[in-house]
Amino acid sequence: MSINPARKQELINTFKTHDTDTGSPEVQIAILTERIQNLTQHFATHKHDFNSRRGLLKMIGRRRRLLNYLKRKDSERYYRLIEQLGLRK
Repeated sequence: MSINPARKQELINTFKTHDTDTGSPEVQIAILTERIQNLTQHFATHKHDFNSRRGLLKMIGRRRRLLNYLKRKDSERYYRLIEQLGLRK
């Protein structure tokens, strides 16, 4: 249910804002989105895994807070990111 290191590095390289960037909101949101998608697929077969569901809801909340922060600070970056990730909004 976690991301393998190669995929995580690929996401970092895609969404980084400068050469040594690993913690910008864009990178964090992209990694959270990947983890949320993996957990969503997990729940297709494991419907009664309520502990993981709680973790999923916490990740969704963290991603929502980061998206709100990014929209407040730089709306152009926000709209570009949700378009790249295919998020609704």
